[in-house]
Amino acid sequence: MAPAHHVPAPEFDVEEWIGTPSPLASLRGKVVLVEAFQMLCAGCVNYGIPQAQRVQRMFPNVAVVGLHTVFEHHEVTGPDALRVFLREFGVRFPVGIDRHDGGSIPVTMRTYGLEGTPSTLLFDRAGSLVFSHLGKVDDLALGVMIGQLIAQPDEPAGNASATTDSLVDQRE
Repeated sequence: MAPAHHVPAPEFDVEEWIGTPSPLASLRGKVVLVEAFQMLCAGCVNYGIPQAQRVQRMFPNVAVVGLHTVFEHHEVTGPDALRVFLREFGVRFPVGIDRHDGGSIPVTMRTYGLEGTPSTLLFDRAGSLVFSHLGKVDDLALGVMIGQLIAQPDEPAGNASATTDSLVDQRE
């Protein structure tokens, strides 16, 4: 869980965008959901990606972005395989491929302190990270958080993190 920082979150460091390029700065003014995943991650395939697809379908005013952040099986999860995967699973949101700099953990994954996949990140309209969670997030709790962020005035989120803290504690 990450509190609202009231400053724009760092840009993703990606090797390539599949779909429309989506640097975070270009999405300011929108609530943004980022699903960090690996195509060979069962949790990502079973609930992370489908949940991001549901958010995209149910909240057309929310920008949904994928981050393919590979920390294992590098030899079989390259850009060509990812393109096939995205097509086969009907993923229509843009996906950035997290850059490797020689370490085992990709750059953006390290920058955001992600512990694995699937990870869900939620940014307010000012570009501040207000929610970060590893694992499954309850659809209803996520929908409430998104609705609260959409309803907030344009100023940076004041108590979004307190609200999301209480919602996440109640899941499962």
